[in-house]
Amino acid sequence: MPELPEVETIVRDLAPRLEGCRIAHVHLRKTDVLRQVSKSRLIKTLTGNTIEQVSRRAKHAVFRLSSSNRMIIQPRMTGSFLVHDRPLTRAELKYAVLLCTLSDDRVFVYRDVRRLGTIWLLDEEGWIGYTGRIGPEPLDETFTPFAFAHRLQGTRTAVKKAIMDQRRLAGVGNIYANEALFDARLNPAKPTNKLSLEEFARLHAAIVDVLQRALASSGTTLRNYRTGTGERGRFQFELRVYGRGGEKCVRCGKRLTATHKIDLRATTFCPRCQR
Repeated sequence: MPELPEVETIVRDLAPRLEGCRIAHVHLRKTDVLRQVSKSRLIKTLTGNTIEQVSRRAKHAVFRLSSSNRMIIQPRMTGSFLVHDRPLTRAELKYAVLLCTLSDDRVFVYRDVRRLGTIWLLDEEGWIGYTGRIGPEPLDETFTPFAFAHRLQGTRTAVKKAIMDQRRLAGVGNIYANEALFDARLNPAKPTNKLSLEEFARLHAAIVDVLQRALASSGTTLRNYRTGTGERGRFQFELRVYGRGGEKCVRCGKRLTATHKIDLRATTFCPRCQR
C-alpha cells in the first residue's frame, strides 16, 4: 500500500498539472470505490468545478475544489494517477475508474487494477471531522520528539503497531515502520509504554529520516506503485530490512528474522541489533 512518501510524490507530480484547471466532464466507470457519496452526486459536484489544490493527508490524495468540497482518494495497493495529454488507448482504459476531462481536453485518470482504493467527497464540515481523526504529519515542523512521545503516551501495544496506527501518526505503513525501527535499533514487539525518552528520540529521528530519504527517491516500488508521471520509485534499492527476512543484516551480518506474530503483517528485524 502506498505510504506517505509514495502519495506525497504523486501529489507533487500532479499539482502543477491540475491546480487551477476546470473539470469539464466526468466519467465514473466503477462505483464500488465510492464511500458515503453517490455516483450522481460525485459527477454533479466535480463537473464545472475547478481544482484549486492537490495535496496529501496521511496516505490520501486530497483534491480541494473551488466549491470548498474535497475529493479524497486513497489509492491503496493497485491505484495510480496520471494526466494524459491525448486520448487514452484501450489498454489504458481497461482499469480506469474515474476520468475527469479538463477544459483544455487533457484527461485526469484514476486507475485501480483491483479496485481496493476509495473515493470520498466531503464538504468543509466533513473534512474537519475526517482529518481530525488522523494523527500528526511526521514531516511537519511541529512533529517534535516531545509531540511524538505525547501522542503515544500510555500505549501498551507493540511499538511497530503503534506507529502504524493512523490515529496516532499519519502516513507510516509497514515498509517504513520496519525500516525506522531498524534504524532506531528497537525491537518491533517492544511495548510502546516501555520506551525510554531516549528511545522515543531515536525512533522519532529514524521515522523522519527514512521518510525523507524515501521521498527523495520517489518512494518504493515493489509491485504496482507508480509516481504521478508513471515512473517507478527507487527506494526499494535502499531497503535494509523490509522484505529481506533470512538475509544478512547490513549492520552486523546476523540473519534477519521475519515474523507475522506482531500485527499479522510481515515484520523483519535483526535479533542482534534490535534486541
